[in-house]
Amino acid sequence: MVRLPLTPAEVERGRRLGLVLRRARGQRSMLSTALDAGVSPETLRKIESGRVATPAFPTIAAIADVLGLSLDAVWSEINQSDGWVDLARPAPCAGEQLAS
Repeated sequence: MVRLPLTPAEVERGRRLGLVLRRARGQRSMLSTALDAGVSPETLRKIESGRVATPAFPTIAAIADVLGLSLDAVWSEINQSDGWVDLARPAPCAGEQLAS
């Protein structure tokens, strides 16, 4: 399976995700946070540094839970300056026009 390169928007969203998690972690150690979330410290380090821009949902959910973060708040924070796609709406079929 070939993984497509990330778009600049995905890379930026990953960077913002890392900032949100790092800020929420505060003075708490990376090791204890990672272990409490059930992920490796290396995984948490890569997410916080933006090197893993699209981590798995269960990973982010576990880290957010340990840090007391709402997933809605995380999503809102990382998408605040994006023209992000509304995932609740189906994408238009080929040839369909988007409603204004």
